[in-house]
Order: sequence, then structure tokens, then C-alpha cells
Amino acid sequence: MSSMPVYCPVCKGKDTSTWSVAKDYEYFSTDEEFTYYGCDNCKTVFIHPVPHDQLKKIYPSNYYSFVNKSKGVVVRLKEWLDKRFFKNILKQLPAQEINILDIGGGTGWIPDILKRSDNRIRFTQIVDIDEKAKSMAEENGHAYFEGPIEAFSTDKRFHLILMLNLIEHVADPLVILQKAQSLLAPGGMIVIKTPNTDSWDARLYKKSYWGGLHCPRHWVIFSAANFQLLLQSTELKIKKLMYTQGAPFWAFSIIAAWYRRKIVHVSATKPLIFHWSFAPVSALFAIFDFLRRPFAKTSQMFIILTKEGKTFES
Repeated sequence: MSSMPVYCPVCKGKDTSTWSVAKDYEYFSTDEEFTYYGCDNCKTVFIHPVPHDQLKKIYPSNYYSFVNKSKGVVVRLKEWLDKRFFKNILKQLPAQEINILDIGGGTGWIPDILKRSDNRIRFTQIVDIDEKAKSMAEENGHAYFEGPIEAFSTDKRFHLILMLNLIEHVADPLVILQKAQSLLAPGGMIVIKTPNTDSWDARLYKKSYWGGLHCPRHWVIFSAANFQLLLQSTELKIKKLMYTQGAPFWAFSIIAAWYRRKIVHVSATKPLIFHWSFAPVSALFAIFDFLRRPFAKTSQMFIILTKEGKTFES
């Protein structure tokens, strides 16, 4: 463990304490234990030290976003819900032609859904570090940049920027937000999906293994309050924040607990997400979260951002 001071990546405070010590119970990419700290000031949860030098190891070749997804009932239901959600987002964009940027979009399966939902979409750009996704994304009609968003450069501006399950994977979320802000067309929107530490399952499983850590791949994890604090250094504002089901995090937490009790077997060759129990447990807790969502903060958030003082371009 580092002897250097541990600073919060959001408020830069140095009053922090251990929030959780976790291992990779999902892909077993490493046997190392990782410490997550909680900021005593703003309550942001973050990994330290950040495993910058282990990317190839902690994102193995069978990582879920690198492989083709089977069209099971759960996947089809998720696609239907995603299509419904994003159709409502697209309705709020009065532009006659729409450009979409998906940061961390892999093969571009979300832009695929969007293009089938709205014929105004003219250009779709994927930015991702996965070299294997490039050919499939391009075959489906998406422009593809292989590398981090910080290295991406274009003259285009985007009416819709997607950062779905992305911002928690980076060491400096502010840099990513500022980059997205610079690429946003006037009146455009940024849609972020990210875990929420202010949730029942986060509190219940933090001392064993909370799936929202996605250890060691989630590096900075927010609540609504400290995400708002992060935005103070940008020109972005929250148009809408809503909680959505966190079924995968419940499933990761529960099946990891079963593994530790030797009730189920998962391994590097058979990751937790591909275990037979993952789909039914996820389905059960998706229903649970949808039922309680009106009166409880679930463990995933959708955050829709716009730029201050900007209007839509047609």
C-alpha cells in the first residue's frame, strides 16, 4: 500500500478512510487485493493506487464488452428497455440531422439500436480501447477511433454523447467530462450511466464484495451529490438524474458470496457474468429494483447533462 497521502479525485481532500478491500471475483484476472477509499468530505469512493499498468490483465479477452452478446431473454429485454429510453432522449433533440458519439461503445450496439429508432441519425462515432471491436463497428456503419477519448480529435460536434458505464473506469473523471463538453454541439446532451454508492446493496456488501466496484475496473464511484460537485469545474449542468435498476451489481455481489462459500464455481475461464445463475438472479433483482425505485435510490444512475446557456441547433 502506498505511503503517500491519498487524495480524493473529486474534491482533492486528503481526509479519507478505507471503504472496502476487494478482489476480482468476476473475472479472476489477478489475485491481488485492491483498496477502495471513501472521501470523508464528499463521500466519493475510489481505488488507490489506480492500476494504470494492468489494463491488459484486468480487461481480459473474455471481458463482457469484448465478446458477442447472445440474444437471450434478458439481453432482449434490456435492448427493448434501452430502445424505449433512448427514443425519449432523441425526441428532445430537434436537430434535423443528429451526430452521435459513444465513448467506450465497443462494437456500437447502442448506436445500432438508436439508428433503428430515429432516421435523423446521420453519423455515429465510437471511441474505445478495444482493438477487436473496430472491424465489427465499422461493418455496422460506425466510425471507430481506437484509443482513449483524451486522444480523440475531430472537427465534428455531437448532438448526443453516450458515456454508459464509462466514467467510473477512468482515473480523472473531470478530464473526461471536459473533453465531452468540448465535443458537444450547442443544445446537445450527454447521457451518463454510472453506479451509485448511496444505495442499499452498496451499504450491505461493502465489507465483503459489492458488485458496483467491478473490482479492479471501476476506479471512481459516485453518488448524486458528489457527481454534482464534480460538475462545478465544467460548463455542464444536470438536466435530469434518475435511478435505474442495479440488477447486475446485486448479482455480482450475491454470486461472489456464493463462490466464497463454495456454493458455486466461477473462474478465469468461466467468469461470473457467464455463470448460469447470473441471468436469473439479475432478472429477480431487476424486478425488485423497479418495484422500489419510486421510493429508494438504486445502485445505478442515469445522468443527462447539457451545456450551460446553450440552445439547440437545427
